[in-house]
Amino acid sequence: MAVQFIINLLVAFVWAMLKDEVTFLNLVMGFLIGLVLLYVFRSALGAGCYTIRLWQVAKLTGFFLKEVVVANIVVVRQVLAPTLNIKPGIIALPLDVKTDVQITLLASMISLTPGTLSMDVSEDRRFLFVHIFNIDDKDEIIRTIKGTFEKGILEVAEEC
Repeated sequence: MAVQFIINLLVAFVWAMLKDEVTFLNLVMGFLIGLVLLYVFRSALGAGCYTIRLWQVAKLTGFFLKEVVVANIVVVRQVLAPTLNIKPGIIALPLDVKTDVQITLLASMISLTPGTLSMDVSEDRRFLFVHIFNIDDKDEIIRTIKGTFEKGILEVAEEC
């Protein structure tokens, strides 16, 4: 996958040089052209997995950014409300992710989302303990985290 990424960056740079201007827009356009070329020649270059994985990473990143914005709005509304009507608590999130990198990425994404904070991982690595700013429905929170962040991490990590 690293080789395909380097090829993609080289195509982006060559495209920008051919356009006589190395600008952000030309580099992005070259990167997209590189993606198309890698996809077209995926069997010869072994890049089929690269384009799929890049799409999955983009989806996960986009969803994470959306969740950060939504969570910021919710927290700001709670803080600016005349009365503080929250039910903070700690939940034990069952984990399907297994590797240290996957667990760390999930914990980081949770902690970077306003209103949530990853606290600890159980000794058997089956649960992640998360502090939640406002627990309305524990099962819904677990379903949401597992169906979004954890599912996205597992999709990026799966073999092609």
